[in-house]
This record gives sequence, structure tokens and C-alpha cells, in this order.
Amino acid sequence: MTAETITAAASGSWTLGDRVVHRIGFGAMRLTQEGEAFAADARPSDRGRAVSVLRRAVELGVNHIDTAAFYFSALRSANELINRALAPYSDDLVIVTKVGPGRDPSGTWLPHAGPQQLRSQVEENLRQLGRDHLDVVNLRIVGTDSIAERFGALADLREAGLIRHLGLSNIRPHHLAEAQAIAPVVCVQNMYGIGASPEQEAFLRTCGEQGIAFVPFYSIAGTGREAGATTDDTPQVQAVARAHGVSAAQIRLAWTLHRGPHVLAIPGTGNPDHLTQNVAAGALKLSDDELTALDVLHDEA
Repeated sequence: MTAETITAAASGSWTLGDRVVHRIGFGAMRLTQEGEAFAADARPSDRGRAVSVLRRAVELGVNHIDTAAFYFSALRSANELINRALAPYSDDLVIVTKVGPGRDPSGTWLPHAGPQQLRSQVEENLRQLGRDHLDVVNLRIVGTDSIAERFGALADLREAGLIRHLGLSNIRPHHLAEAQAIAPVVCVQNMYGIGASPEQEAFLRTCGEQGIAFVPFYSIAGTGREAGATTDDTPQVQAVARAHGVSAAQIRLAWTLHRGPHVLAIPGTGNPDHLTQNVAAGALKLSDDELTALDVLHDEA
């Protein structure tokens, strides 16, 4: 079986609320421009290429797409690209968006939305995506303050039928407990990958014990964050990659998926070749020795 024939189904599946998704998904952040995400001087992406990548992702079995209304560049909006490429949407496609942050038309970041502003952000996602409800909405936060008011506002929109399921992004464990007292939480999106902090490792396990999906962001890029993955990598990762005849990025994705059946991956790319490689990473089986070598690297980071 070649990388071109492997589909996202090879990664296994998980249930978000009542929606079944393959564990390899797709992140839309990098669709709108070339180079570093959110950089003011980055070139807008090629529209046709972005649309073709989205359509190819679905052809490869991806049925979990992560996006946000604040994923845009001067000429491109991730949500509107998704709408253009994939509407009318198939019944098994799960589109996950997030609210909290906002950007003005120039791209400048705005203060995070309060409870009253969250409805307008939800409605903006609905409009751009061409939906009458959102499958999953993550409340993304910054800091350690209480989220009760904001999460409560989203819970009200869930009761009103605008949102099907709720999740959280960039949070601490006490935020999860606070949210669960208000409404069910189906997923947690946090920065995670080889070298993640012991606190994030413990949080990943906590989510698994509670049946909550843990969805890492920057699992390939790591500390590169919006700039993306670097071309170099550690000798341990490179050695495992050579043994499998794949890229270091694929090994990082495969290692992440090995952390538990509740761990989902949402690698993003505007490159069709990288998309194929990312999906194929879901079929990689790492040996116990390879996992031990990577775990040591993780523990020492």
C-alpha cells in the first residue's frame, strides 16, 4: 500500500458527542496564505490550490476539519474556502470551529470576546460556512481566569440549536472542570507534541479517563508554532523516520496518535503532497523500541 492509497480511516476513529470522526483530520489555518500564519507580509494562497487540497482531504477520508472565522488573510478566508470546496456538505463531515479571539479587517488581533460578543462570532462562522448549525464550537481562551460566563453563553446557543457540541481550547484542567459543570465537553484542543510539558501529558491522560477527545495543535511544528515545522529535527526522530522511509513530520504525527485512542490529529497544510503524507501517518505503526526512544526524547524535553 502506498501513501497515495492510504485513507484517514487507517488512523482509527473516535466519537465527538454523537459524531464519528477519523483520528487524522485537517486543520485549515494554513490554507489562506503562504508562509507563517497570520504574518502581515505573507502572500495570499492560491485559491484553486486551497480548494483542491480541501477536496482531496475529503477524498482521502478526512471527515474532521478544524477552522475558525479568524483564519483569514487579505484575500482568503478559511471558512469561505471550505464552503466553496465542500458545500453541500456530506452527512459524515464534522466541521469544528472556535470562538473567543477576533481580528479586524486589517488582521489586527482584538480583545477576546466576552459573553455578549460570542453569539456574533458564532453567527459569523455560520454565515461563512453556509450552515444552519455548527457541529462543534471550541471556546479558545488566554489566561487562567474563570470561563463560566463565556462558556455559559455558548451553552445557551447550544440549547438554542445553533451549536451541536462544545469544546475548549488552550485551557488548564480547572477550566475543564468549570465547563463540565455547565454543559458537556466533547474535546480539548491544547498545544501538544514530542517535548510537551508534564502538565499537558497529565492533562491528556485526564481527558482519556473522562472519554474526552484530546486534539493537539502544533504537534508537528512544536515551538515553531505559526511559522510551521523546521527542516531539521532531532537525531532520534530522524532515525525512526529513516527506518520507515517517511518524513520526520509523519513520525511526530504517528507518535502523537500513539498516545491514546482519544487523541486526534489536525495537521494543516496547503500542499497536496504534505496532505497525502499527513493522512498516511495515521497508518504508521511504531515499534515498542521506537516508542521508547521517542518517549525518552519527550521526557527529556
